[in-house]
Amino acid sequence: MNYFYIAVVVTLLLCLILGLIRVLAGPDNANRMLAAQLFGTIGTTVVIVLSVLQHNEEITNVALVFTLLASITVVAFLKLAEQPFDSTTIDSNNDDR
Repeated sequence: MNYFYIAVVVTLLLCLILGLIRVLAGPDNANRMLAAQLFGTIGTTVVIVLSVLQHNEEITNVALVFTLLASITVVAFLKLAEQPFDSTTIDSNNDDR
């Protein structure tokens, strides 16, 4: 049974590498953000599999914190993405020079 969990972790790490390629070569910021969300999901899954292998329930709590942080990251990205970029507000704040 341990070989199954090891195979699952190796498969997830391969998916993580493919996600890293998507982050680096993504066509736009939305695809990059989805790949970053994939990091949070895979990280959580790897930590849960490791907690099952080690019979350690405290590590599962760490995985839940990872899930919470990944969700907060997506919400922050969406809040930032919905605001239009206005270069005049940046220039008007630097009038003290």
